[in-house]
Amino acid sequence: MDRTRIEDPWGRRTPFARGHMWPERVDEYFTDGVRAEDVQEWVPAASILDSNGDAMDIAVMDGRMVGVRGRATDRVNRGRLDIKSLHGWESGSSRDRLTTPMVREGGELVPTDWDTAMGRVVERCRRELESKGPRAISFYTSGQLFAEEYYTLTTIARAGIGTDHLDGNTRLCTATAGEALKETFGSDGQPASYADIDHADVIALFGHNVAETQPVLWMRILDRLAGEDPPRLLVVDPRRTVVAEHATVHLAPRPGTNLALLNALLHEVIERDHVDHAFVEEHTVGYGTLADEVADCTPEWAAQVCGLEATDIVAAAELVGGAERLLATVLQGVYQSHQATATAVQVNNLVLLRGMLARPGCGVLQMNGQPTAENTRECGADGDLPAFRNWQNDEHIRQLAEIWNVDMMQVPHHSPPTHVMEMFHHMQEGTITFLWISATNPAVSLPELARIRSILSDENLFVVVQDIFPTETTALADVVLPAAGWGEKTGTFTNTDRTVHLTERAVDPPGQARPDLDIFLDFAARMELTDRDGGPLVTWHDPESAFEAWKRCSAGRPCDYSGMSYDLLRERGGIQWPCTEERPDGTERLYEDGGFWAAPALCETYGRDLVTGASVQPTDYKALNPHGKAVLKGATYLPPHEEPDDEYPMYLTTGRTIYHFHTRTKTGRAPELNDAAPRVWVELSETDATEIGVAEGDRVQVSTPRGAMRGEVRLGDCRPGVAFVPFHYGYWDTDHPTGPPSEADGRAANETTVTDWDPVSKQPMFKLGVARIEKVTS
Repeated sequence: MDRTRIEDPWGRRTPFARGHMWPERVDEYFTDGVRAEDVQEWVPAASILDSNGDAMDIAVMDGRMVGVRGRATDRVNRGRLDIKSLHGWESGSSRDRLTTPMVREGGELVPTDWDTAMGRVVERCRRELESKGPRAISFYTSGQLFAEEYYTLTTIARAGIGTDHLDGNTRLCTATAGEALKETFGSDGQPASYADIDHADVIALFGHNVAETQPVLWMRILDRLAGEDPPRLLVVDPRRTVVAEHATVHLAPRPGTNLALLNALLHEVIERDHVDHAFVEEHTVGYGTLADEVADCTPEWAAQVCGLEATDIVAAAELVGGAERLLATVLQGVYQSHQATATAVQVNNLVLLRGMLARPGCGVLQMNGQPTAENTRECGADGDLPAFRNWQNDEHIRQLAEIWNVDMMQVPHHSPPTHVMEMFHHMQEGTITFLWISATNPAVSLPELARIRSILSDENLFVVVQDIFPTETTALADVVLPAAGWGEKTGTFTNTDRTVHLTERAVDPPGQARPDLDIFLDFAARMELTDRDGGPLVTWHDPESAFEAWKRCSAGRPCDYSGMSYDLLRERGGIQWPCTEERPDGTERLYEDGGFWAAPALCETYGRDLVTGASVQPTDYKALNPHGKAVLKGATYLPPHEEPDDEYPMYLTTGRTIYHFHTRTKTGRAPELNDAAPRVWVELSETDATEIGVAEGDRVQVSTPRGAMRGEVRLGDCRPGVAFVPFHYGYWDTDHPTGPPSEADGRAANETTVTDWDPVSKQPMFKLGVARIEKVTS
């Protein structure tokens, strides 16, 4: 693989026509001096640096990784790899890998052995349990571990410790996806498949910059666009992104107005009678209420709210209303704003009104942000219960208690599981005094970083951090546990369209680093966690036995893995759940039989009020939806909580670049990726740059009511009045790794973002704030 892929991230085109199979194109990259024929072993894996789940093989020579290649036979990527997958693996050999446990002594982290480190963790956990009870204990995990690891952590936290304080950093990127699917279909689970791109005549992307967040999926769309009978694109994004440049209709609404726009699109679909009435009548409830909700949401009204032309809104409605096969996708532009779930649900409504479900080319993909975000949700490590069970349904709690062989009351279900924003509030208040963080970096990724650093530094909070590199968060920990990385351990993970891949250990982890599963198993054993018969609570001992335990928990639920095995995944590659004895090949699309997981006895939730977030009571849900149909649920648009004024005249939105993943702890250590985007920048429209008096490359300060950061100006195609800052950059590679000593040293976008969240999904509002931009140097 030549290095020009850094400059041409999506590579050469392989055009294909609608309804045909996506051609193969195998991407590969080797370290200098190595050729494919030199490779001694190819080890199966899948990409871990976005949510696409691209199948690949790791090249091994003399016990070290020397390259990667895409797997041509896999349904997800047909051999393609994005540039993070091609280059990101090189970070595994970075010289600053964590290789030894560390404990804090005299204010400093010092190396130690596993017995000492784990002994300190267990002693403190027991002390807090005995003195304060299980609600003093909390766990904050990731979207980057394996299903086996999440399920083990969930079992320890919920059935062993008995705490409801367990959440994942998927709260920041995909919580709204799960909630929107639950609100409409009764349960999490993507209805559509990536293969629907091959059949759609209209693809509508709402807040989804697919070119940078799922580059291989964008390659698939580009190849359709280059072939016969290409799809038409509707793109909703306040920036003129690469995706927007290919749009038939591009709408750039004012930040915080997505719901108004969606309500207007629904209004037009109903007004122009693009509704599939037979489908709606047979498969949904709530049509009349939804129609009433959007009756006054005309294009002219929405144009005023969103800062758009009414004719453009009508054109968008005609595009989706006239589609023969409509595929809709949704991501952070919707999820990380206020009224996020309410907006994402309206996209589901759009698909349902059009009857575009469970057929090739039809459906909705509420996209995920991280590679194993789906597993965090499935396994109950994100504020839900395992296998999409309902915390308000006693029968579901009984099932979990039986699976874990514990008393029902040991499984917390008196209130919704705690989300991370609330957990940090409890830490600030002093009621949570033990926090175990695995594979995430909240000292850069959470909003309002000065507050987060203050909480993590509090001497009354005991912080354990399990990671593969030193980060801004490990610098604040009391105990640091070195973990194995991708290619150094075995496990399964599931991508956005429910495809499960097995990735296997290719090389040994460095030093004393251990797989995350081994660390959790060690903790469970040292804590002597037992079931109600006095036997060990965690009965598995390695990845495959953990997978078998997870299969038993998932059986009979929407995400049923019972028909899979490690051997089957090795033989076939990616398989979509549900995979059962009756469906041994997996399931391409959900709901093909017209049934949903929405019946009161089956559903994952009874729903919430989309405006206030208040839980719907079981009796009310049973009255609304006794037969388990999809729910059409409307919501009234409300203005954002803060809007530009004289002091902060611009909107500020944060996001991603194709060259980096999350807080750059991996990609910042991969030379090619780091060289491609080494510094944070502030993207402005030319109009705003002129008004502020800055040019490309000038250094500016971005100030908000929360804090400030600085970066270089990059002129782009933001909507005028909107500034964009990538969120990846922190401080681990600076002279002040725990955080900036002054505002002038701030470079993390989340110095400026607000501690506020969507009322339903509890996802923070990274894309909705106000700011003042000022020039500081030329």
